[in-house]
Amino acid sequence: MNKKKVLIIDDDSRNIFALKATLKSKSYDCISCTGAAEALELLRTNEPVDAILIDMMMPEMDGYEAIPLIKNIESRRNTPVYAVTAQAMVGDREKCLKAGADDYISKPINVDRLLQVLKDI
Repeated sequence: MNKKKVLIIDDDSRNIFALKATLKSKSYDCISCTGAAEALELLRTNEPVDAILIDMMMPEMDGYEAIPLIKNIESRRNTPVYAVTAQAMVGDREKCLKAGADDYISKPINVDRLLQVLKDI
């Protein structure tokens, strides 16, 4: 069985480190980008990615702006994009879904919730 590859997009290297450590311990391959523009460049290549975790609050281009751009890449239309954010207020989940996210995970990350979201990729 091939390992599933997850792209982590987050401007905070500590979050990338924690997510990578968690996912690698569960047999996922991980790659990361520290900004949405870098991620869009990578996603326009043929780099295989089974799912994307994107921080919604980043400088320059946030997840709300990046998700529709990701979904507009022909080869990425069906790649699940999961919003990851510390914004856990009423209405935030709906705002993420409206931007095109397939699901929403709040910080601090609940590992069981993360794995539940990723189980079908």
